Amino acid sequence: MTRPTALPRPAPAGLPAPRRPRLTRGPELAAAVAAQLALLALLRPGHAGLAVGVGYALASWALLTAAFRRRRALGPADHVTLARVVLTGGVAALVAGHLTGDAGLWPLVAAASAALVLDGVDGRVARRTGTVSRLGARFDMETDAVLVLVLSVEVARTAGLWVLAIGAMRYAFGAAAWTAPWLRADLRPSVARKAVAVVQGVALVVAASGVVPHSGALVAAALALLVWSFGRDVAWLAKRRRTADRVPAAGEAQGTQENRTIRGRGTDGARRARLLDPVAR
Repeated sequence: MTRPTALPRPAPAGLPAPRRPRLTRGPELAAAVAAQLALLALLRPGHAGLAVGVGYALASWALLTAAFRRRRALGPADHVTLARVVLTGGVAALVAGHLTGDAGLWPLVAAASAALVLDGVDGRVARRTGTVSRLGARFDMETDAVLVLVLSVEVARTAGLWVLAIGAMRYAFGAAAWTAPWLRADLRPSVARKAVAVVQGVALVVAASGVVPHSGALVAAALALLVWSFGRDVAWLAKRRRTADRVPAAGEAQGTQENRTIRGRGTDGARRARLLDPVAR
C-alpha cells in the first residue's frame, strides 16, 4: 500500500511564488572540492599526482573562499569557471604523475582540452544572464593562468625549460605590479590580447599531445606572441602614466575617475594589488 502524495497548494493570487532553495558560497565551494577529489580518484595520477591534486583542491578552496567572501553565492558563469578549476586541478595532478611516470598522457590532454573549451563558455553565460562582474573576469583570468602554467611545466619536460616563460610571464607581470602601481591600471579591451591568450593554451596542449611534429616551433611562436602582447600593454600603460604625470596640479586635485585609473587605482578602487587582482587582462 502506497502512501498518499500531498499535492502542493497553489500560491495565493498576488503573492510571489516561493523561491527554490539555492546553495550558498560555502557549500558550492565544498562541492567543488568534493568533485576535485572524485576526479582524482577517477584519474589515478599516482602518489605524487594525488598529493599535488589534494593540495591544489585545498589551496583553491581557501583562495576562493577569501576572494568571494562578500558574495553569498556564485553566479552561473562562476559555476562554469569553477568546473574549469576542477579540471585544471586534474591536469596539475596528471602533470605531477606524468613527471614521475605514474600517469598517462591522454587523460591529461583530454582534461586540458575540456578546460580550454569551457573557457569560451563562462563569458557567454555571464553576458546572457546579465551577471558580468569584475570579480568574475578575474576569476576567469586566474584560472586560465594556472592552466597555462601547469601545461608549460608539462611541455618544458621535453621541449626545454624556456617553455616555463609562457606560464611564468603573467605572474612576473603581477609581481611587477606590486612595486609599480601604474601597471594595475585598467587596460583597454583588445581582441588581439584574447586571441593570444587562447593561442597559448592550444599550442601547449598540442605540444603536450605529441601528435604534431616540430611542436617546439609552435610553442616558440606562441611565446613570441605572448611577449609582444605583454610588451604592447606595458608600453600603453607607460604612455598613460606619462600622460597622467603631465596633468596640472589643479586637475589632480579634482581627482577625476580617469586620472585615478591612470595612476593604477582603477581596480575596484584598490590602492595596492589584491587577491585575484586583474593585472594582466
